[in-house]
Amino acid sequence: MILAFSVAPEGNSESLAPAVARAVRVVRESGLPNETSAMFTTVEGEWDEVMDVVRRATEAAGQGTSRVSLSIKADIREGVSDALHGKVDAIERELGNR
Repeated sequence: MILAFSVAPEGNSESLAPAVARAVRVVRESGLPNETSAMFTTVEGEWDEVMDVVRRATEAAGQGTSRVSLSIKADIREGVSDALHGKVDAIERELGNR
């Protein structure tokens, strides 16, 4: 599965960067393939391991607050690996860039 998520504490008037950095740290330390962009962090792996990483990242982002916003989008496709890069490569081929 490939899963993109965005997590942020609610009710915080401060910068979200420290909370998001805590979440991204959890993802990067998981050892699963991942990428972070301006809006989402994407992680790839088996259902249980990906969902565990998202849970722990959400908990990390929510430290010190009682409410967290979490948005998730997932592509659950059995037998596919490296979708994190394969999907982008397919688009680039269509555009004539690869």
